[in-house]
Amino acid sequence: MAVSKKGVNECPIDTALTVIDGRWKGTILWRLQDGPMRTAELRRSIPDITERMLIRHLHELVADGIIDRHDARTVPPCVHYSISEYGMTLAPVLQSLCDWGRNHMDRQSSRQTRKRTQPA
Repeated sequence: MAVSKKGVNECPIDTALTVIDGRWKGTILWRLQDGPMRTAELRRSIPDITERMLIRHLHELVADGIIDRHDARTVPPCVHYSISEYGMTLAPVLQSLCDWGRNHMDRQSSRQTRKRTQPA
């Protein structure tokens, strides 16, 4: 039976994945590791994300305390996002996920190459 991702969960892995779950959250966090960025800068750095999805993920990450929203309260609006001190505890996790993903991509590529070169 499926468990609601928003419900209370006793499994630490499910809890962690609930926070970073989402097609773009990992990418957003990866981009913000280089320093604060405005919404438009983030949007340009992730070409395939829609503005609606970016805003949604940003709001969720702010609500979870993973990133901070800094509003300069100017006209036109100037909002920056940065990884919070608490969010920085995810840096080694993201690095491990990136390393694993890179290895997995290489493995998949090797498997595809072998399939193409095998005689039929």
